[in-house]
Amino acid sequence: MSAAAQGTSKAAHSDVAPKKKKGPGALATAYLVIYNVVMTAGWLVIAVGLVRAYLARGSYHGLYYSIEKPLKFFQTGALLELALISGIVPSSVVLTGFQVMSRVFLTWAVTHSVREVQNEDSVLLFVAAWTVTEIIRYSFYTFSLLNHLPYLIKWARYTFFIVLYPMGVSGELLTIYAALPYVQKSGLYSVTLPNKYNFSFDYYTFLILVMISYIPLFPQLYFHMIRQRKKVLGHTEDYSKVE
Repeated sequence: MSAAAQGTSKAAHSDVAPKKKKGPGALATAYLVIYNVVMTAGWLVIAVGLVRAYLARGSYHGLYYSIEKPLKFFQTGALLELALISGIVPSSVVLTGFQVMSRVFLTWAVTHSVREVQNEDSVLLFVAAWTVTEIIRYSFYTFSLLNHLPYLIKWARYTFFIVLYPMGVSGELLTIYAALPYVQKSGLYSVTLPNKYNFSFDYYTFLILVMISYIPLFPQLYFHMIRQRKKVLGHTEDYSKVE
């Protein structure tokens, strides 16, 4: 092949080479920074509320009531993330959607709706896991957007989940399980036949299906984070071993 032909071939390859993905624009970045700062502060308020209530009562029983309102507000605020993953921020729609929706569902459709479970230890289990997870996660996003990410926050983001994710999921599943008898007895959110719409819905069965859905979805989320940990922290840890 002649030099001219080679040059033409290289030029053709360069023309079809994939372009680098651009990050969010200035306005999108500003919005994301504000959103993540507010969410970080919100979950810090929840953490402080839990600690203060525990110190005042000397017991972890009933701590949910001390942070019920901010928990509902800031967990519901996470729904805005579903708007972000449609283009501004690269992320898995299925995994992020499952995580956000499952937590909002637990907050409103289970813990809020079935008041009998609010004193269950399992509620504090998932609230504590969510609180630590979200403080780290939103801090990570904030500093990443500002291009000043401390290594400690990056390490925490890709390490603490190893314990916090199973802890949170255990609390969620135990809380749903504890709600089942009350839902079955009261017929909460259930629709029975006959009715003018010729439609029936059994919330008790729906909750069981929700619990079953964790079986295929949670491992995907967990092992996705394991892969991300190896990708993000792997090189740093290998380098430290060499030294």
